[in-house]
Amino acid sequence: MGFHLPLIFALLSLAAVALANHAAQPAPQLYWNSVLPNTQMPRAISELLHPDSTNEEKSTNITNAVGNGKPTDHKGKPENIPLALIFYNRRYDLPTDNQLDYKNVAIFFLEKDMRPGATTNFQFPRNSNTATFLPRKSAQSIPFSSNKLLEIFNHFSVKPTSVEAKTIKQTIEECEAPGVKGEEKYCATSLESMVDFSTSKLRTRNVQAISTEVLEKGATMSMHKYTTMPGLKKLAGDKVIVCHKQNYPYAVFYCHAIKPIAAYVLSLKGDDGVKVKAVAICHLDTSEWNPKHLAFQILKVKPGKIPICHFLPTDHIVWVPNHKSA
Repeated sequence: MGFHLPLIFALLSLAAVALANHAAQPAPQLYWNSVLPNTQMPRAISELLHPDSTNEEKSTNITNAVGNGKPTDHKGKPENIPLALIFYNRRYDLPTDNQLDYKNVAIFFLEKDMRPGATTNFQFPRNSNTATFLPRKSAQSIPFSSNKLLEIFNHFSVKPTSVEAKTIKQTIEECEAPGVKGEEKYCATSLESMVDFSTSKLRTRNVQAISTEVLEKGATMSMHKYTTMPGLKKLAGDKVIVCHKQNYPYAVFYCHAIKPIAAYVLSLKGDDGVKVKAVAICHLDTSEWNPKHLAFQILKVKPGKIPICHFLPTDHIVWVPNHKSA
């Protein structure tokens, strides 16, 4: 059999390109491709692996990495309250009505209100935290503990009395706080550890990972009136993992599983014509929630079994099993 040199050279060239592309991929993406080859990576994750040049430049700035550089204020407007506290920390003693400007914003809504034609005022802003993922080995080499705060501050060249240091301390303390009843929580300091936690709790690697996405590039993130379009989809599984991006020098996600819970994907259209693929989480039993929780103030209901729902911001991720594995 003779050698077909042109064919051999072509195959070798293709192999070289494949190896080069493989080598160019960040370690977290390689892990994703290995463990979740059939799971599409949501934008909330892919943007933290391949940031544009603007975000890459910003990520070197510790102020941008941990937030907007302003002191954390749990009072005032809803956007100043950490989302993990609004949505999940039922023990959090929220401010009184006259301290909050939420009357025209659908932070929470009832499950029955997710119907075509329903309108709501909402804002889908991006987190000012531009921090990207570190490979797991790199993240594990940096302490993440309230007992090691000085070492952490020194590592990131942060002054202990600075706003950045307070933000780092708060994030770690929220991660270390005990979970509420029925909550399984974990702070993932790498994409690899987020994948491991989510798949272990769902007991399958046949999963979907979904995030809220504003479908038009360059769309403004200001407040708009959104109309729910036909095509409401309930995601599979009676167990849902939700991961929320935290303010930290590198990407850290507060992940947790709470039962009973349901997840939906809705199609929304803004009054500016912008379309949004929105992920909504509905808590089916709120009997253990703090009676002063913001949801009860907004919806004028009491703790119980009336499902209470909320949209997820664009930098949060929902993990559910695929239908085939449910």
